[in-house]
Amino acid sequence: MCWLEGFKQRSTTDIDIALTHFIHIGWVKNISTSILTFDIVLFFPLLNHQLLPWILNKWSFDPKVSLFFQNYLVDRKTKYLWNSFSSFFFDVDIRVGQDSASSPILSALYLALIFYIFEKRIKNLKIPISILLFVDDGIFISQNKSLVIANANLSCSYNIISSLLEKFRLTIEYEKTEVFYFSRS
Repeated sequence: MCWLEGFKQRSTTDIDIALTHFIHIGWVKNISTSILTFDIVLFFPLLNHQLLPWILNKWSFDPKVSLFFQNYLVDRKTKYLWNSFSSFFFDVDIRVGQDSASSPILSALYLALIFYIFEKRIKNLKIPISILLFVDDGIFISQNKSLVIANANLSCSYNIISSLLEKFRLTIEYEKTEVFYFSRS
């Protein structure tokens, strides 16, 4: 499995360049490239913010960081003050919106745990795929001389990630899932 460590994409153009590179390398090696793309449904609004502090602890972040997000994201209360008027306290759970400055960082930390588990599972099953992630979009890449084997690798990987995402209360937007094949022929 290849995580493309050190590959820093800044736009969809960079992802296109990386995919083109994979395809051309396959052609040089006389193998076909199969690509499966998927999208996580409403990723930002559906993050389990009660799970996020646990994930931060699991990644050995300073306990103060985990506590900050635990206090910031869940079980919050607020009230309004206007001149002499003061409302009662009411519950407000802060959500990391898609436009939030912290959402890319928090979502990357959240997804890192899921893909860490995923990586262990596909290594145990000896499934040779590469992964590209672009915020809430995933791309699995399988290169093989046999289209049947490449499809089996993509199918198995897709089933594993679907199951893991479901356990974290996230789902794949199935109607956006696509498979592409690239061969010299």
